Amino acid sequence: MTQSLPPLRLGIAGLGTVGRGVVRILQTHGDLIAKRAGRAVQIVAVSARSQKDRGVDLSAYAFEADPVALAQRPDIDVFVEVMGGHEGPARHATEAAIAAGKDVVTANKALLAHHGQALALAAEARGRVIRFEAAVAGGIPVIKALTEGLAGNQMKRVMGVMNGTCNYILTRMEATGQGYNVLFDECAKLGYLEADPNLDVGGIDAGHKLSLLSSIAFGTQVAFDAVELQGIQNILLDDIHMARDLGYRIKLLGVTQMTGRGLEQRMTPCLVPADSPLGQLQGGTNMVVLEGDAVGQVVMRGPGAGEGPTASAVMGDVIDLARGTRVSTFGQPASTLTVAVPAKAQAPSAWYLRMTLLDKPGALAKIATCLGEAGVSIDQMRQNGHEGVHAPVLIVTHKASPADIADAVARFATTGVLVGEPVALRIEEV
Repeated sequence: MTQSLPPLRLGIAGLGTVGRGVVRILQTHGDLIAKRAGRAVQIVAVSARSQKDRGVDLSAYAFEADPVALAQRPDIDVFVEVMGGHEGPARHATEAAIAAGKDVVTANKALLAHHGQALALAAEARGRVIRFEAAVAGGIPVIKALTEGLAGNQMKRVMGVMNGTCNYILTRMEATGQGYNVLFDECAKLGYLEADPNLDVGGIDAGHKLSLLSSIAFGTQVAFDAVELQGIQNILLDDIHMARDLGYRIKLLGVTQMTGRGLEQRMTPCLVPADSPLGQLQGGTNMVVLEGDAVGQVVMRGPGAGEGPTASAVMGDVIDLARGTRVSTFGQPASTLTVAVPAKAQAPSAWYLRMTLLDKPGALAKIATCLGEAGVSIDQMRQNGHEGVHAPVLIVTHKASPADIADAVARFATTGVLVGEPVALRIEEV
């Protein structure tokens, strides 16, 4: 007769949305989790900034004001970090947990994007693991898919919509006819924005996630600083409407792939076909597309944030540890991860260009000349009425390289007819 395993004991640092969700799942489904894990999973202690009412019963758990003290408790096996932030308490407590011989489950993409290699090496040196399913794409099990289900593939490309707030704003702009600023304020009221909103709308949050997926997919050290980032702050309602008229929708799209020149990582607004799976993605939903040499294309879609989906991902990692499933942090030993050469995208594509010109003779001709001198040909051109002395102009190009588009945009600035900054968005045929 096999002796039953002792309970897996958790210490949870952070009792915000995700931490409360983890507590609720364990209190609601404790018996079911024990059956699936082969042992009980118990919360021993928690840590938060205060002991205020969190809407869940915490009376059975010890409280530690200091998350580092929680991480070092001898009566916990797994340190669950759901505080957030890549420095300060989250980093110090995670380092303390590893030093104390604990496994770590975290939802903190910023921490791993900035310090993932060092933390993974430290965990390996002590025979520990760091799991972070909840850090990327909320409830979508994309980390498990890459590290386990698709581990036999040479990955070719990873792409997707990975920030629910940006997707909510962009889809609501089309659905309601409201502008970016109005919907930004709506997101703030709904609690959809990070404490620093630029993490969301500036593409930084999604860039953190992309850098983690890139590391797993291509066996490289996390290189967030090499991610090409562009947010959605400059997308106007006119852009949404013009993209729709062309048969596209605008998405904050992440793309990473290994090329002969090095590792491409970009998180930028793009036009995608409106009838494609990415184009049909609404609200706060995320979608990740994984392309492997053997499997082909795998599309994963689901809720990208929120208490339930993110806590579900945390518990998936916890149950794996309870079962004895131990996978290296980034899918292979951190000591074997290579330092990738960063590369800018060079593949040509069609481009959407929107600009405002002074309404005077020859203005449009000067823009067309700049495009021609940069080697960019025009597919479509529209001038959508006048705004006083200004004339909004839309241009769709034939396929052109990013370098040629950058050259053309630089030339625009010398014409003396440009009002404000032009917007240049890649058109992705996904």
